[in-house]
Amino acid sequence: MSKRVNVLFFANLREKAGVRDVIIELRDEAIITDLRLAIACVYPDLRDLIYSALVAVNREYAGDNDVVSDGAEIAFFPRVSGGVKPKKHTICKIQTESIDINDSLSGLIRPTTGALCSFIGVVREITERDHQHRTEYLEYQAYRSMAEMKMHQIVQEIRERWLDIDGIVIVQRIGRVDSGVPSVLIACSAAHRDGGVFDAVHYGIDRLKEIVPVWKKEIGLDGEDWIEGDYQPAPGE
Repeated sequence: MSKRVNVLFFANLREKAGVRDVIIELRDEAIITDLRLAIACVYPDLRDLIYSALVAVNREYAGDNDVVSDGAEIAFFPRVSGGVKPKKHTICKIQTESIDINDSLSGLIRPTTGALCSFIGVVREITERDHQHRTEYLEYQAYRSMAEMKMHQIVQEIRERWLDIDGIVIVQRIGRVDSGVPSVLIACSAAHRDGGVFDAVHYGIDRLKEIVPVWKKEIGLDGEDWIEGDYQPAPGE
């Protein structure tokens, strides 16, 4: 079973989408989060906006876990106009190219920045298991649109827990990544070192390993093998 909804875009979302409204078909049990993902797939330029946009169903504000009803009018729009607040720097990216660490970190530094903390994950060449295991390279794959949506979810979780965090960058490589080369970067900035940057970065990499759909195949002298974790995300997590 499926259902169709009429989606309306307003303000900067309308400009990015290039349309005022669109009909989108969803599975019968879909919720607002599923609709956001569907929109991001149809309109890639909206990805950075659609995950943080407000949503109204039949002219009433709605939450991400609300079930979408067939024939509903669903509007997405930015927060209602008010006083100007400084825009917080956010980057969530899945990419095949090398991670430019200096460029990524320099984008977090503003006149008010006094602390910056980062985690850089590197492909390990030697792993001690029952015997010494040598990795030549890792082959990463991702459910890209969902992965970027979950990265934005992590950003939101970080900002809710550490209110002083300013900029956040999460970058994940896909494709072939040789041993000794960075595969993931997470960084946070704040005005002071006690603004939560250490804990926020630790939390960010842990959550990325839990809920962001990225997989890796390890290739070495002993052959190749898919590496799986043991965390089971809860429905709606």
